[in-house]
Amino acid sequence: MSERIYIFKKFERFWHWTQAALIIFMLITGFEIHGSYANFGFQKAVQYHTVAAWTLIGLWVFAIFWHLTTGEWKQYIPTTEKVVAMIKYYLSGIFKDAPHPYRPTQLRKHNPLQRLAYLFILVLVGPLIWVTGLLYLFYDQWAAWGLGGFDLATVATGHVIGAFFMLIFLIAHVYLITAGATLTSHLKAMITGWEEVH
Repeated sequence: MSERIYIFKKFERFWHWTQAALIIFMLITGFEIHGSYANFGFQKAVQYHTVAAWTLIGLWVFAIFWHLTTGEWKQYIPTTEKVVAMIKYYLSGIFKDAPHPYRPTQLRKHNPLQRLAYLFILVLVGPLIWVTGLLYLFYDQWAAWGLGGFDLATVATGHVIGAFFMLIFLIAHVYLITAGATLTSHLKAMITGWEEVH
């Protein structure tokens, strides 16, 4: 038997899908800038990538404000409770139709592994991408900022490493959409706000 629980508010869904679109677009333009393929042309890819980056920064500033003022930041506090059960579920239980070890609620939307994954993105991947991206964008200001000893190739490599981590996260995120009560229940929850749980 399953029931529907209202999990994701309108702003969360807007933030999620806008952020996803911007990140995918930045991966597309970023890998073109890197020389992986040609689509927009180098100059346009740089322009589009920069506009998308500033748009995402603006969205994140607003999202941080929203999370702090609504108390939703508590959803991301890591926990070790049920971590082992979640790992076992994702490694084997999911393929044996085992019951999901975590039941989301409005106050606890994310399971322990999701919280750890988001922490990894927020503490390591995000700062790596943003610091290297901003350094790359303002490389002509390095001397004025006292950063003349920085190496542009190292900064660019760090940015690409961060992009690959984000791509891996995106692929895993899309795969785990299918791990809900039904094949599409997680996707529907991020569209409608209502999660179907057993």
